[in-house]
Formats: sequence, C-alpha cells, structure tokens
Amino acid sequence: MEEWVGLKWHDYVTRHAMGEFPEHAVHLKDEARTLGVLFRALGGDPALSLVTAEPRHFQIRRRFLQKLAGTHRKFELAWRDEESLRLPDRLALFPSSQVNRELYLWLAALASLGEIHHHSWLQGNQAMVQELLARWPGLEPVYQRLVKHTLQWRPDPDSLPDHEGRREQAIRQALIHPGSVMELPDALTDPWPVVLWLYPVLGRGQIKGEVIGDDNASSKPGGLAKKRKRRRAERVDAFDKDQGLMVFRLENLFSWSEFIPVDRAGDDSEEDDADAVADDMDMISVSQDRSEASSAIKFDLDLPSEENDDLRLGPGIHLPEWDWRRQGYREKFCCLQPMLSKDAIPGPLPEHLQRPARTLQRQFSALKPLRQWQRRQLDGEELDLDACLDRVVQQHQGVGEMDQKLFRQCKQNQRDLACLVLADVSLSTDTFINNNQRVIDIARDGLQLLSEALTASRDPFALFAFSSRRRDHVRFHHIKSFDEPYNDTSRGRIQALEPGYYTRMGAAIRQSIKLLRARPEHQKVLLLLTDGKPNDLDLYEGRYGVEDTRMAVQEAHRAGITPFCVTIDEEANEYLPYVFGSTNYVVIKDPTQLPSQLPKLYMNLTR
Repeated sequence: MEEWVGLKWHDYVTRHAMGEFPEHAVHLKDEARTLGVLFRALGGDPALSLVTAEPRHFQIRRRFLQKLAGTHRKFELAWRDEESLRLPDRLALFPSSQVNRELYLWLAALASLGEIHHHSWLQGNQAMVQELLARWPGLEPVYQRLVKHTLQWRPDPDSLPDHEGRREQAIRQALIHPGSVMELPDALTDPWPVVLWLYPVLGRGQIKGEVIGDDNASSKPGGLAKKRKRRRAERVDAFDKDQGLMVFRLENLFSWSEFIPVDRAGDDSEEDDADAVADDMDMISVSQDRSEASSAIKFDLDLPSEENDDLRLGPGIHLPEWDWRRQGYREKFCCLQPMLSKDAIPGPLPEHLQRPARTLQRQFSALKPLRQWQRRQLDGEELDLDACLDRVVQQHQGVGEMDQKLFRQCKQNQRDLACLVLADVSLSTDTFINNNQRVIDIARDGLQLLSEALTASRDPFALFAFSSRRRDHVRFHHIKSFDEPYNDTSRGRIQALEPGYYTRMGAAIRQSIKLLRARPEHQKVLLLLTDGKPNDLDLYEGRYGVEDTRMAVQEAHRAGITPFCVTIDEEANEYLPYVFGSTNYVVIKDPTQLPSQLPKLYMNLTR
C-alpha cells in the first residue's frame, strides 16, 4: 500500500478531479481479449457487444478546502443490457495499474451473471457478488483487494452531512459484507458511485434512497428524463476476433457511410409514434453524427425496378422468423417468392472459364461412382469362384453349415450425398472489387465452375440465389433443382443473375432446409455464398438479423444438414463464429480467388 502513504481522501479526490492517476491508467482496448475470454468462460452471453460506457451525471458531495459543496460530476460506470456490455474506456481510479486491471476483470465477471435493474440495484448487486464468489472462490482475494482500495477512494462518512454519512456507511457495509444491507437511507444528493457494482441502463432510479445518476443533467430529480441522449458505441479494435464477446454493437453493423436506414415505420416497428415517423420519412434529415442537419434532403434508394421483373413461381411460401427479443418464432411472418429469370438466354460456358473447368472435371471425375464386384451374394450376375471353392472344401470335410451365397454382383459405389448451393445476390454484390469485376461477376464464375465440377462427380446438387425487400418479399431465384440436368439453360440462368435487394438470410436458409429434407441421400450439405451480414429494410438488421440467421443454422443442424458459409466479407470473423460455429465457415480474403477456391472447399467438405 505504498501508493496510499500520505494520501488523504480530499487529496485523492483532488487528483481524481484533475485526471485521476494517468500514470497508472489501463485502457479497455488493451484488455478486451482477456475480458472476452473471461466473460465467455464464466457463462456470459457471447452475442453481447463490448463497447465503451458513456459518462453518467451525479450530483454528489465532496470536501474541498475544508468546505462541503455540491457538484455535478461525470463517471464512466459499468452496465449491461440484453444487447451490450458497457465498460469504461479507461480505468485510472487507483494508483496501481494492477488494481485498475483487476477492476476490469471483476466487472466483466460480475456482468456474466446478468443484467441489473433499477428496482434491484442495491440488493441485486450484493446478491450477484455473493453468487459470483460462491461459484468462483478464486475471485475472493481479488474482490477483497478491490474493496480495500475502493474504501480508500470513497468519501469518509464523518465528513458528510448526517443523512449522507449514514448512507455512505451503509454502502461501505454492503461492500464489506455483501447481502447485509436491505435499503439505503434517504439523502438529497446522489451517492458516490460504487465502482465495483453494475448500474442499470441509463436513466434515474425510482427506488427510495437510490438516486443513482442520469444521462440528462437537465431532468428533474426523481423522474425519468423524457429525452435521452443517443448512446454512443465505439469499436474495440484490439479484440481477438475468434473468441469472447462480439466487438461491435449489433445495431451498428453498418457505418454511416455504408447504410442509412430510411425504412418507413409500419407493422414491424415497435415505436410508439410509428405513424408520425412514417409521415415524416418522405423528407428526412441526415448528418454524419445524427444531429440536426442544416438542411433537409430528399433521395430514394437505387433499387431494381419491378417493371421487367422475373417470373413469379406461385403465390409465395410463408415461413416463420425467430424473434430473439421474445425468444419465440413469428409464425408465417415472411413470404418467400420463388422466381425464375425470364431474360436468361441458354448458352455455353464462358470462354475464360473453359480451361479451369476442364481441370476441375478431371479432378472431380475421380469422385464419380465406380463399378465394384460384391462377393458372396445369394443371387448375382455370375458365380463367385472363391465361394464355390470354399463350399467344395466344406463338403469334403463334412464340417460347418453349407454356404448358400455362391454368386457375385456388380454394383456402383455411390456417393450418398446431396448439396444445395445458395448464393447471396443482394445490392452489395454490385460493388467493384477491381477495375473490371464486381462481386456478382466472381459469384457467377464461382457458381459455374462449381457446377461443372459437381456434374463431373455426379453428386446431386441444386442452385438457388436470394435477396429480399422486407419480410413480405424474399426473392428465391430458381437456377437448377435437384431433378434438372446442368446444361446451357442452367448456365444461362447463372449469367442472368444481377444484384437484387437486401439479405434476409434466415428465410432463404429455411427454404433450403425444406428442399434438402426431401432428398433421400444420407449426407446433405447447404453451401451458402455471401459477401456480407444479414440485413433488410425493416427490423431485420443488427442483432435481430444475426439471431434469426443463427437460429436457422441450428434448425439445419437439427435436420441432419451440414451448413457451411463461404464469404468474402473481411469482417466476417466478428460474427460468423457466433452464427455458423468456428469450423463451419471460411473467409476468402482475395475475392478474385473465389471461383477457383470454391470447388476445392467443396471437395474438402465432402470427403
């Protein structure tokens, strides 16, 4: 405790007000990997985002120059909800880097137990501390060390007015002996923040004696602020992308420059003023920081026109969708529309693909069924000479039962496997990857080379593509069914593929599951090609889309289907392990290599 020698509380507070202990600061970005591993190891939700916590306002008492004065202060405190874990961007509360680092670890461990609410802030935190220490006794020394330092950091109860002093004494008692304090005495100001505890989602608590801060300094005491500031999420770049917490807010999968939500509110919106929002959406105001813009602008999305749309095959198929917030399915929530290109012109394989196609055909022809003789059959094409000779020997020796299986039959050694290839043809596939090629161009080449290879192996396969425009129009493009041959017609349909709308991945996967379930083969593979994350114009963005896609993938596993995702999205390592699992996806870093790599991936996957 050398750091504390000669450091009185008001001196400590003075240093804290002037910048804490910057020489002992620990930053979240440096600890993110460790915190993620710990959080997941202790049972925390791996889908939570790890983001920095914005400051909260407190009206507290502090002694300065021997006088008590009320002051508004901001503190970064830890909290979590169903979508994110918020931790301070920097911890420099204590004059020890090790202790500041242990505070990060303690908060992540405490958050792994769940969310805290306004009505249970005091008792809930004490109960969580007790549960955490009971589960993991090894954290007891860390907790005791943090309590010792925290008590040094907190104000002396004797230096506070009567009511505030009793409240401070109760908080100290709750820290030293968790579970011993049932309520806090009333006081006029907020209590000094309890840095070892979690705080509720931003907003002022309503429980008597538990005024614990507000994100709106102008709100009236004792009441919720009517308007809250937009939460700011910051990316933690140093996090290990394959482990632990997700390092981005699932609501902010797209940056401002990539995507601006302009959906009109409707039956999918959960806002109270959905109708008013819908009326205002014809004229919207946009600025990069989402503050008020100096002028309003009008624009519409560059979406494909329906004037020359593809042929619709039937009235549409209604499918469920998983709502992670309700933890249940919305039955018949999506309408999937099978489509067939009416502009597809049958044609041969493009010239630039013919040479690599011949190479793949030679390689995959080794996988096609081979004729093999099956010996010792009751019936067959010809006698099995070895079986006949064994029977003669048995006859002469007069031992054993006479073998009746004296024939052999020639059968083909079939690969008991079916594959459905599902390609994402959303708007993002219109992006150029070089001066000559778009994503959709390399996707078409990849589909054609893979089809040539699968034709040579004689594995049954089907080809479909998808995009979406809200839940009532999920486009499912028919290219080749399992029962159709792969020929110039199929090649023409691949060449006719163009960028469509958005990426409602769950519905497309569920329809693919239905088609694969009808196949008699023992091994069934769903191969998904995509260049980005699940998203759509309505609620299907952020965590909602990711969770629905993850549930559809789990449905595939339960149906005995192997789903595998191939993507060129550079950020896929941040979300695909959660959706598909750590071994069921691959990221092609150089998109131009997709056509040549796709058949190789299929061969490795189906061996």
